[in-house]
Amino acid sequence: MAVTVDVVALTLRGGALHVLAVRRGGPPFEGAWALPGGFVRAGRESLDEAAARELAEETGLRAPALDRVHLEQLGSYGDPGRDPRMPVVSIAYLAFAPGLPDAHAGSDAAGAAWLPLEAILPGGQPAAEPSRPFEQGRRPGTHGGGTGRRPAPVRPEAQKSAEAQRSAEAPEPAESPEAAAPAVPSGQAPVRLAFDHGRILADALERARAKIEYTPLATAFLAPTFTIGELRAVYETVWGAPLHAANFHRKVLSVPGFVESTGRTETDARPGSRGGPRARLYRSGDARLLHPALLRPDREAAVR
Repeated sequence: MAVTVDVVALTLRGGALHVLAVRRGGPPFEGAWALPGGFVRAGRESLDEAAARELAEETGLRAPALDRVHLEQLGSYGDPGRDPRMPVVSIAYLAFAPGLPDAHAGSDAAGAAWLPLEAILPGGQPAAEPSRPFEQGRRPGTHGGGTGRRPAPVRPEAQKSAEAQRSAEAPEPAESPEAAAPAVPSGQAPVRLAFDHGRILADALERARAKIEYTPLATAFLAPTFTIGELRAVYETVWGAPLHAANFHRKVLSVPGFVESTGRTETDARPGSRGGPRARLYRSGDARLLHPALLRPDREAAVR
């Protein structure tokens, strides 16, 4: 039985949650999008080292930049037949950090890209056949392991209507470097990940949503200093729900050790910031657990 690692790397680009994906260069599932991963070099590296190696290959990150990435083990996946080539157990990892660089295909992938999460898991389910969005660095090779599920087809007229509505409601782009992140081309079918990577991604997203409730890991999506508004945007994006600004501000500051003030304001530290009220800048505190926890809106309503 072979052992592999698969990495779910999440970051914010253009105000939306993106996941790192690679396009497979060979069978099985040739041409399909998959999570970055590969076989563990038995006897030469640990599981953690293998996951860090795979992440570095697809992002170009090296120490010390790689050290700022939060990387944790997510779970093991070993259903029979998850890889048609042979019995394979995959150890999945969850990674996230702010401002991760553009994707670069490693030696075992035909391409790599940051895909908007909504293009992969609309409604929380794996989606249709793989599309070809903003591919970078094509190289021949093979990659990864697992199976996925195909959803019911979307009627063309319904898809066009939904796209027109999203286009009309799209906000103005921000003036940050993340705003330059490309979008999935209009008319493309949602991406269906190869193997069981749709399931792994869904599990990783739920882990991320849960962990930012009771740990300060939401700050790992941000620069070393940030405003409460920027922190709220992380919660809203990961949870997929709007939050009351004043209530969120009060809750964050009421949790001991969650954040600490830098004594500076946004206009002090960021000369290019626009005019208006000066938002205070904070940094991550020394708390490892949040007490009281910041519950998701649906969970908070359930316990009332």
